Amino acid sequence: MRQPTNHRRRERLNKTIDGLGWADAYSSTIKRIKAQDEDKSGLGVAALMWVSHAERPLSADELCHALAVELGSKDFNAGNAPSISTLMSCCQGLITVDKETSTARLIHPTVKEYLSTRPDIFGKPHAAMAEICLTYLNSGQVKALSADPSTVIHDNPFLEYCSIYWGIHAKRELSDNARSLAIELLHKYDGHISGRLLLKQVKYLDSKGSAGNFGSDPGIDFPFRGLDCASFLGIVELVGTLTAMPGFRDERGVPMLTPLAWAARNGQEGVVEMLLGNYELYPNWSDCFGLTPLIYAIRCGHERVIEILLGKRSVDPNVPDDGGKTPLSYAAQDGLEGVVKILLGRPAIIPDKVDHSGRTPLSFGAENGHLRVVETLLREYRVNPDKPNRHGQTPLSYAASGGHEEVVKILLERKEVNPDEPDYDDRTPLLCAASGGHEGVVKILLGQGKVNPNKPDNNSQTPLMIATRLGFQEVITLLQSHGVETPAQPEA
Repeated sequence: MRQPTNHRRRERLNKTIDGLGWADAYSSTIKRIKAQDEDKSGLGVAALMWVSHAERPLSADELCHALAVELGSKDFNAGNAPSISTLMSCCQGLITVDKETSTARLIHPTVKEYLSTRPDIFGKPHAAMAEICLTYLNSGQVKALSADPSTVIHDNPFLEYCSIYWGIHAKRELSDNARSLAIELLHKYDGHISGRLLLKQVKYLDSKGSAGNFGSDPGIDFPFRGLDCASFLGIVELVGTLTAMPGFRDERGVPMLTPLAWAARNGQEGVVEMLLGNYELYPNWSDCFGLTPLIYAIRCGHERVIEILLGKRSVDPNVPDDGGKTPLSYAAQDGLEGVVKILLGRPAIIPDKVDHSGRTPLSFGAENGHLRVVETLLREYRVNPDKPNRHGQTPLSYAASGGHEEVVKILLERKEVNPDEPDYDDRTPLLCAASGGHEGVVKILLGQGKVNPNKPDNNSQTPLMIATRLGFQEVITLLQSHGVETPAQPEA
């Protein structure tokens, strides 16, 4: 008897859905899948598990290779991979391949909804998927691959998925077998191709912001060891096992990024607590990008990790990056009022500590218009509200340049703040505001009665001259209303 084609199966399934409702239709289809012979039934259920629980859509080749992995085997045989047409047949029309993207997907979103109500179909899918990924990565074929990610993907379609997502599956459901397989992989992880592929997806941070991806920058090449990976992924059970193994302690000095930095960067609270409590790894160490674990946590917005770090006396809240910028300056720059308060609550904090250019945390908060942060810092008696940087720029200058009216107002309430203080280029706050066309700030400054609206910079440019040149008509009108004369036009 001739078997129905995949197209006919889908048509039959759609008619059944229309007639019975999708839950009954899918239940009937699952029964037919399981009624096939053992090999077809196993392939059908496994394919459904991967398509419905994968972290991203799988290509047809990725799916076929995933189903070729034999648990317990030290080798991977691509010849065991079933064809996609075989898989579609075994799934009785529940999966299809998108013609445009060549990815395998469920025939309808309601299939996933139905499967989510039937946990008995797959048991522990993430544990099973972690075991399959790790078995593949531990195979002799993968271990023999070059560590250069650009040379191996085409011939090994399942490699990228396993490298990037095994940890996510393992963190959700970590079986004993997956734990053993993970330790096997991580024991010799530095130099393994999967580590390079994982890092390729990760943006590195420097003192100026996101600068690129680790694996995409040939200038960045440093050890990424098993404990680093487990900390990055946040798998507490693996970190605990690895830290108890003497071979995983770094005997060659401090690594470029410590496990604690990886965990802090990714907001892995449990790992941070474990490392600080049982295996403290250089809590104040600045890595190759000049950043400490505390700065990573602040820059990535992980407030709970910040609290954990600052709860340890061994963590110094004043250790800056390689440009002298402190954790408090980063928090002020990003407007993290809660973090600023936490940091100011540490007895050892230096709230007015400057970076290499002489900038204070207050100047960063003022520059970005973070009113609540500025208010919080100004309540700290050790903060100088008018402290200039190495170029003479004050917090008021920065706030005026950004047009931050409320910040300008609160700074001007402080008697220490000179509203007409020029920087080393003789640029006053008024001139800074006029240069940006910030009418509101210009009005506030002129209302002080202590500002010389005609004061030029060291290029003999007054606020009105600059506003005229840039065409800021509202600013021009304001300045003229305060008796500032229109600059003479050059003769033709």
